[in-house]
Formats: sequence, C-alpha cells, structure tokens
Amino acid sequence: MPRPIRKATPLGLVLDPAAVLPLHRQIGQQVRRAILERRLAPGQRLPSSRVMASELDVARGTVLLAMDQLIAEGYVVAQAASGLSVANDLPDEMLTAPPGKGAPPAASRTAPTAALSRRARAALRDAPTACGFDDAPLAFPTGQPDRAAFPFALWAKLLEREWRQPSWTVAGALHPFGHDGLRRAIAAYLGAARGFTCAFEAIVVTTGVRQSLSLLAELVLDRGEAAWIEEPGFVGTREALALADVRAVPVPVDSQGFVLDKALAAEPAARLAVVAPSHQFPLGSVLGLQRRLALLSWAERREGWIAEDDFDGEYRYAGRPLAPLRALDRSGRVAYLGSFSKLLFPALRLSYIVLPAGLAPAAEVLMAAVPARPSLLGQGALARFIADGHFATHLRRTRLLYAGRQEALLAGLERHLAGWLESAGDPGGMHLIARPVAALAPRFDDRVVAAAAAQAGITVSPLSACHAGRHRRHGLLLGYAATPEDEIDRACARLSRVLHDVVPLRRRSA
Repeated sequence: MPRPIRKATPLGLVLDPAAVLPLHRQIGQQVRRAILERRLAPGQRLPSSRVMASELDVARGTVLLAMDQLIAEGYVVAQAASGLSVANDLPDEMLTAPPGKGAPPAASRTAPTAALSRRARAALRDAPTACGFDDAPLAFPTGQPDRAAFPFALWAKLLEREWRQPSWTVAGALHPFGHDGLRRAIAAYLGAARGFTCAFEAIVVTTGVRQSLSLLAELVLDRGEAAWIEEPGFVGTREALALADVRAVPVPVDSQGFVLDKALAAEPAARLAVVAPSHQFPLGSVLGLQRRLALLSWAERREGWIAEDDFDGEYRYAGRPLAPLRALDRSGRVAYLGSFSKLLFPALRLSYIVLPAGLAPAAEVLMAAVPARPSLLGQGALARFIADGHFATHLRRTRLLYAGRQEALLAGLERHLAGWLESAGDPGGMHLIARPVAALAPRFDDRVVAAAAAQAGITVSPLSACHAGRHRRHGLLLGYAATPEDEIDRACARLSRVLHDVVPLRRRSA
C-alpha cells in the first residue's frame, strides 16, 4: 500500500510517494519554485536537513540529495555556521511572483513562444505531450521496448570483445553503409526469420526510419514529387519526406490497410508508396494478400517504388510473424525498413534499410556525404549479438513478456475505464488504441487528455497527432511494452482519475 500524501509546515512542501518522480526530485523542484516565485526570500535560512526529513517523514539522505542539487545549481548556499540559506545573488529577472501578486505581464511571459518561427510553433503544437526521457518507467509510451529485459551484462562483454582489438577497417574509415559484419548478420537474419534473401551489399545501417526513408526518397524521387503515406500514420514518415523535399499525400486506410484505389484518386502521379503492411501504425491493420499483390503490380507498371516499414513485425502473439511484402517482390521495387532501437533499447539508434540492388551504387555516394551517420560503437557488438543467436532469443523472451502485458492492459482498461474508453486486443505490435465510448466521443479531446495525463505522470499519445489531414479521429495510444506489468493496473486507475477531471460532466446524459 502506498503511503498517504504528506505535508510539511515551514516550506509548504507536498510529497506524493505514489508519483513517478522520486522524492528527492519532488523536494528539489518545489524548493526551487518557491525561490523563483519569491516565497523564499534571498538570504532566508532553510530548516536543517534533520528537521525537514522529520517533518516530511523521509530519510535524511533524501533531503541531502535534494539540497546538494540545489547548491550545485546555485539556488542554495551552505555556510558552516548558519547551515543552508537561499542564495543572495540570484538575478532579479529570474525571480517571478505567482499570478495576481506582481506577476509580469502576460505578453512577457509568452514572449519566447511568440518569437518562434511558424514551423517551430507547429512542431511544438504537434509534439507528444511527454516524450519518455525520464529515468523512471512510464505508462504508456509508444515505440519503447522494456529496457530492463535487455541483457546489458552480455552486451557489455560483446562491446569489450569488439573494441579490445578492433580490425583495421573498423578503427579506420568505415564504409558509408555501416559495419560489414552487422550488414552480413542482418542479411542472414532476414533470410532465416523474415523469409526473403538479400545481398548484404544492399543493406544500409542508419540512425532511424527518418534517415532510411529520406535516403530512399532522394534516390528515387526529385524535389516536389509526390509520395503516398498512410493516414493516420507515423509522424516520422512525413518528417522524413519533408527532409527530402518530397510532397506527402495522405491516403486514408481502412480495417484492411492501404487502399490503392484511394491513393490513385488522391494523386495518380505518385511514384512512391510508404506502407506498413505487416502491422499498420497506429491502427494495427494487416494488408491482405490481394492488396499486396495489387500494390506490387502498380509499382511494376508505374516503375514506382514501395517503402515497407516493418517496425515491429517480429511481435506477433498469434501464429508466426507475417511474411513481409519484400518476400513477394519479383521486380526489385520494394525497399525494406527495420529498426533495432524499438526491439532492443532506444539509445542504440540503429536501424537499417534493404535497398533494391540497383539503387546501392547511388546510395553509397549519397551516404558518403551524410554528416550524421549512425554510431559505430555498437554496430560490431550488435553483429555478434545477432550472429550468436542472442537476438532471436531476446525476441522470443520479449514476445511472451509483451503478450502478457497486453493482456494486463486490457484487463486494467476494463476494470478502471470501461465507461470511458474502449479497446480491443491486437495480435501483434507494442501498443493498443483506446477510443472514447460513443457518448463521450463528441467532447473527447485527446490532446487535452494527454496533457493532463502527463501532469499525472502518465505518457499517452493522442491519436489525432497521427493524422496529416483535417479529418482527425481522437483516441489514446497506449504503449505497454515498456511498462512493468505490476504498474499497468495502477496507471489505468490514475488515467481514470484524469478523465474524471478533464472530460465534461455531461457525458452521462449524452
């Protein structure tokens, strides 16, 4: 049972033991805010660490940790005779009063945002409310694997083995496509696990799907040409095409995925289709065989290209993973995109693209000029990780783990949010979509809910942000892979309280 919320008297601190933020950071943030808002005056003495620890009912070490950080930042000074006090030399312009007590004009408070460019303001508006950069586990970030499940001790040994005596080529000027051993390991893995063969010379190691896709777009399209993208879809797809000066044309998807007829009606001149046929993001639909064959036939007739984003195709909880579109390609028109960051750990920043063989020579020239290439540090270790069978073992283990977490999330949604949200199981992937029930849908703003959830320590992504067009469906994307199973039910209960606070009360009469 979590302890109840506690309050202290002299500084007015309020600690929540159930919050995601550690107690020492709660103390530090609240004291810092009190100083900046002039509730603690320059030079004012602070209670001793023993007194604060006693009144807050926390360990003294917790208070000392918070105070040490404030001292390092210059907000608090420590003097041997008088203990801790607020620094005297904080600049006046940094000290503000709460609204209604001499606060600066609204214009000055909003000046930094108003000074931004239009595209920067648009990026800020469309950004996820919380990005999951905190150290603590968060419910429910999307695209995040369980870092605790990754064998970092083994990874450290592989790194050490790789760099103890690196080869001449690894320590020198690396090929623009990346580590030779990693590309060979990827080719072998794809042949065994994903059902298609490819030459390692056509594999390019990249920093992520954005770099993979922008490279492909530069190879096959000229500036201003059109590419079809799925609507709704991954925001990074639009960003990658924009980097290549390619015009993205949204094509609405249905329960069976990408619809070629709608694409042709929207932009008949397009020569690139960006699709996720094995598990569409975010809806989770699977592209059927007839539509796959029709799309391949279009690419061959039109001399067009298909970018197949298989970002989480390995995670199927019913039957074997679906065969990629690339396995059906007979005319060399499909580029296959994969990511290790979503399967292993985000900081790895390693993805890849399997190019049609004819594009490799030009791609080598383009990649040689790219200033930001993927880090070499982990590429050799990853090659060993795959070749020695650890990657396949990790996928089998996490596949079972994530299947259990999806079940736990569905149970938590039913227990705490049945009158608010509805969701269904997905045979694959790493997230679920929770949509408002019919009575709430007209008044449900997923961005407002996401912002309120972030304040409560929960990361959810608004479904509406995945839409490029004006017609936007609202709902919440709930990633479960990175959330420990014993945290899921509690997070669902907290999300229920968030909805009680932000969704209009007339929901029941609707």
